[in-house]
Amino acid sequence: MSAPQKQEQLRRSVTPWGSYSWGYADVGADIFVALGLVFGAAAGATNVAFLFAGLVYVCVGLAYTELAAAYPVAGGGQYFVMRGLGDLPGFLAGWAVLLDFTIDITLFAWGTVGYLSHLPWLNGLDASGHPILHFWVIFALIAGLALLNVRGVRESSAFNGIVSAFDVVSELSILFFGFLFAFKPELLVHSMQFGWPTSFALMNGISLAIISFVGLESISHAAEETHRPASIVPRTSVALILTILIFALAYSNLALGMLPSHPVPLDASGHAQMFWHFLGTVGNQDKAVAVLASNIPLFGSIAALYVPVLGAVLLLISSNSGVFGSSRIAYSMSQFQLLPSLFERVHKKYKTPMVSILTFCGLAVIELVFAAFQGDKGYEFLGDLYAFGAAASYTLVFVALIALRLRDPLTPRAFKIPGNFKVKYRGEVCEIPLLGIVGFAGIFTILIFVLLTHQIGRIAGPSWLILGFLIYIVYRRKKGLPVFGSVRRDWTADQVKILRDAGELELMDELVQKLKVRGRTPGGAP
Repeated sequence: MSAPQKQEQLRRSVTPWGSYSWGYADVGADIFVALGLVFGAAAGATNVAFLFAGLVYVCVGLAYTELAAAYPVAGGGQYFVMRGLGDLPGFLAGWAVLLDFTIDITLFAWGTVGYLSHLPWLNGLDASGHPILHFWVIFALIAGLALLNVRGVRESSAFNGIVSAFDVVSELSILFFGFLFAFKPELLVHSMQFGWPTSFALMNGISLAIISFVGLESISHAAEETHRPASIVPRTSVALILTILIFALAYSNLALGMLPSHPVPLDASGHAQMFWHFLGTVGNQDKAVAVLASNIPLFGSIAALYVPVLGAVLLLISSNSGVFGSSRIAYSMSQFQLLPSLFERVHKKYKTPMVSILTFCGLAVIELVFAAFQGDKGYEFLGDLYAFGAAASYTLVFVALIALRLRDPLTPRAFKIPGNFKVKYRGEVCEIPLLGIVGFAGIFTILIFVLLTHQIGRIAGPSWLILGFLIYIVYRRKKGLPVFGSVRRDWTADQVKILRDAGELELMDELVQKLKVRGRTPGGAP
């Protein structure tokens, strides 16, 4: 079976800025939801938690950049893992990504409402003060996004670009004025010394910090719609990786060393608390960036009016990306016979994958109900599952990266992770990426942290994978397909077609020439 392809006009329309903003609309929103959660767990070591997760994220980002440039298709991690490791691992990777996408819908819709509640005239939407109204507003957002996606309406690349540009300028402004007017280096040192958490809390913070860097699937999604992705994707991806890493580290250090313009309320015990502790409290976790911005002297009075709105818009776009992404992944998996063909069905009028959209929006609502029953811990519950899905899928992507270096050494890689050593495998000289091994060790460690520190996450996350595996077994047996084996596919012919459709004719010719030297002529080659 060939890799599913989209229509030509959709594949060649994304510009370099469009590719960057597409990714930023997903990954850039993560700091808005993660900052308060990580401060609530890692306390004075929040910057260390972001640093560890950020270094792993760099490795993840480089892996996705190489894979997306070499295999510019929209399946993302699910496609890479299936191609490198087989159908069952590919299904598990895709199923873990689907968990993240459905959590994306709920978590970012929750964050949208949280940031809006920071506005004085909308504080009735706050989760801690008005939980019932808060629930129904989030439910309405999810239902509205489902309806819009069924009708075929989604965020445009141009709108993403405008919002991303405003947000980059806004976040840079917050950091500039924050470090200029409110930052005290000695307070940063004091916060780290006296607010250092226990080892368990630090592991918890690191496991939550990884959600600041989730959304790299968008790199591969954009690759299939980008002309000459082998040259454009690496540049925009590296820029995106550096942007998000700098923001995460800068915000965490700013908050730890910040003197706010407004008095910080006493904690529940009646004791004075540091500003960073205030950010990590339940009432501020879902709007931490807005709280931080509004507490910067002079600049805060202006930021209090626009940062909540800009954050809410960016989070709503990311929530919509969850709706669109989950339906796309499910649609792709059904075409590769990893999920029932039911998920390939499209609406007769709007030609959108209605079944997939409604199914995963329905799952997002179920997750919202579970989160609502957690009370004050509901937002953290969603963060737990988000971290599990990301860590599980990224772990498999690193294994797939190494497997594809061994199993598919002939495919040209316009971008390659630096730091490689050569081995001989099946008569071919292959390069093994050292950073890929380091990244695997790092993300697997974070996965262990998630399972160790999150009581609900270590039950709900693996349960999701077990449920998916049972569905997979029933479906594959019903269709007479191997459960632990893979359907035979001509990946070489697929790769020639993928490169030709992406406009990478030089790379296609290079691949065909290598094959001819070895006495192999793939189907579809010129």
